[in-house]
Amino acid sequence: MIDTYNAFVQPELELPPTGEGALSGLTFAVKDVFAIKGYASGAGNPDWQRTHSPWEKTASSISKLLASGARLTGTTHTDELMYSINGQNEHYGTPVNPKAPDRIPGGSSSGSAVAVAAGAVDFALGTDTGGSVRVPAAYCGIYGFRPTHNFVSIDGVIPLAPSYDTVGWMARDISLLRQVGGVLLAETNDEEALRHDFRRLIFAEEAWEKAEPSCRKALESVCIQLVQTEGMTQEWRSVAPEGLEAWSHAFRTTQGREIWQTHGEWIVREKPVFGESIGARFASASTISDAEADRDGVLRRAVGERLRELLGADGLLVIPTIPGTAPSRTIHGPAVEERRFRTMQLSCIAGLSGLPQVTIPAGEVEGAPIALSVIAGAKQDLNLLRWAEQFEKGR
Repeated sequence: MIDTYNAFVQPELELPPTGEGALSGLTFAVKDVFAIKGYASGAGNPDWQRTHSPWEKTASSISKLLASGARLTGTTHTDELMYSINGQNEHYGTPVNPKAPDRIPGGSSSGSAVAVAAGAVDFALGTDTGGSVRVPAAYCGIYGFRPTHNFVSIDGVIPLAPSYDTVGWMARDISLLRQVGGVLLAETNDEEALRHDFRRLIFAEEAWEKAEPSCRKALESVCIQLVQTEGMTQEWRSVAPEGLEAWSHAFRTTQGREIWQTHGEWIVREKPVFGESIGARFASASTISDAEADRDGVLRRAVGERLRELLGADGLLVIPTIPGTAPSRTIHGPAVEERRFRTMQLSCIAGLSGLPQVTIPAGEVEGAPIALSVIAGAKQDLNLLRWAEQFEKGR
């Protein structure tokens, strides 16, 4: 395979299907953090790969896909230890966004999004802790899905912040996104849950205020189609009285504390070489105290309870996935953190609440993709994927 877009770490690594099923004849790639027996994941950092042995067992998410007829064809690039949403990597370079080559692809599941957008594979697995599937899917103009937390097994995946980590996936086709979900979520197929119909569209006022004017205007046509969906009511509503800045701060604090608890010992022992922004992020995480994390954990729990009650089994929260189009590939320094801060104010909504979110391509601004996101209630993952498929087919 010729890797024109620098999406792959190991394009020649292949695993054949172990059965036949809904995904027969399809190919997929996985972010270089998933366990593949006999293979040592790199997690975007040479020192990580140097200090870790090959996996002894393949991740169950991969095994399910193989058993359903799909073929694994390659591992893909990630930001260092998954701790970014840009897709830039100072060790291995930045994958090229096929839809906007002069802009970043988004991360940390950068290579997976690029491989899908470029047509190198039919679909790909990534991980999403703070937006690492949703953001690159939006920047690269493809569909992406983050499931309800703990709804898809995350065994055999290098952790970042376990209480936020999820296995997500991306595809160019909404029907395939749903089919992959049918495989990965098969054990959660609760017939009672699947009988629920979505009846309410809720547009989160604070989230739409974060969208750049050009992005918001471009998303209007999709929103009009949404509100014209038969049998759906719609309302604009404040969902974050504390402000999304406070929500994002609570996310960063609680996530950062977990990240240091997960990787701090290894960092202190091995002294890995990180890119400048990643190194600064880990250094900041090392200073977060238990008291700070506990304080912001109170808000985290309140947000989760509030959103789960608001959405129930029949509500959908509609937000922009990203504040605007992907930044330039040359973005660096303070501009990186400023964009990250604004983007996390949108992605933290599903993160704090642990709810499922689907990212839907919704046009372009100045030649670069933008996206709309829809968040459903807890464990409504399959319903959400089916709803998104029906909506997209009706557009």
